[in-house]
Amino acid sequence: MENSELRQDLVSGDWVIIAPSRLHRLNQFLKKKVKTVIPSKKNCPFEGKKFLKRIEGRIFLSWPETGQPKILIFPNDYPVVNHLLNHRKEKVFLKTVGPYNVIEGKGRHDLVVTKSHLKDFSDLSLEEAFQLLVAFRDRYLMLSNDKRLAYVSIFHNWGVLAGASVYHPHYQIISLPIIPPDVSHSLNGSRRYYKKHKECVHCRIINWEKKENKRIIAENEKAIAFAPFFSKNPFEIRVFLKKHSPYFENSLDEELRDFAFVLRQALRRLKKRLHHPDYNFFIHTSPLKNKKSYSFYHWHLEILPKFSIQAGFELGTGIDINVIDPDFAAKILKRGYILK
Repeated sequence: MENSELRQDLVSGDWVIIAPSRLHRLNQFLKKKVKTVIPSKKNCPFEGKKFLKRIEGRIFLSWPETGQPKILIFPNDYPVVNHLLNHRKEKVFLKTVGPYNVIEGKGRHDLVVTKSHLKDFSDLSLEEAFQLLVAFRDRYLMLSNDKRLAYVSIFHNWGVLAGASVYHPHYQIISLPIIPPDVSHSLNGSRRYYKKHKECVHCRIINWEKKENKRIIAENEKAIAFAPFFSKNPFEIRVFLKKHSPYFENSLDEELRDFAFVLRQALRRLKKRLHHPDYNFFIHTSPLKNKKSYSFYHWHLEILPKFSIQAGFELGTGIDINVIDPDFAAKILKRGYILK
């Protein structure tokens, strides 16, 4: 593909411009980034006896439960929302301020910290990666019992460009009393498609990607990762369970194991071919409330490597410009050597 092309996201209805002619230097993506200086464990807030002492009595989940824990989930000391008290007497109220709706900034903000100071998700063993997803699911199920919460956001920031303020690999779970705008956008688009076509839009996309077989980056029996046809960002990747699955928290162990393998493989391809770029990944799933009304949705994980910066056109129009054709992105990533 040489000429620019406007492509519409089948879910959101958003438009993106795929403009490979604006790619002056492919090397800007393939060149090695400046070597990351790895901070010493001595200065790491997630290492040592002081760390364990600081979170003692506040741990929501530990794996394994006995012995040296490899995964810990506990409250963030610097939460973006004020932590709701465990008892249900504390309420979250909606009020108006002039013409505006205002809800108290209360919810949950958890940190998920893995044992190794060096192992990002791509470096984890399959068992470690699987157990991390199980820990996400188990904490999600704990939070789902709180009727004051509407949505649970699970995400990972890797690298300074992706907003990671601490080097030690960690993940975050923020639970809110509202459904976030981007999630609402995805839910509403999926609902519109289902009403019109009587099928899940994401299942339709997965089936088409399998038929085209141009943008698939990793796949096994139960999961698949591909560069979306309407990718807004260079080397964007989405990971799905192949089976229609509205609710992340209902995923079975065997499904999460296959999902962990495909996610890890996709991240390893990014690491090898693009020299471990900074990236964000996050899960989109159905909200906590009115579960039956979201059976049309299909939970998934999105990976966004940090290469491009939105400029005036993107900010002023809401149309993203991607200089890498997703077909070409998949070719580059699939040629990568997969670490064992």
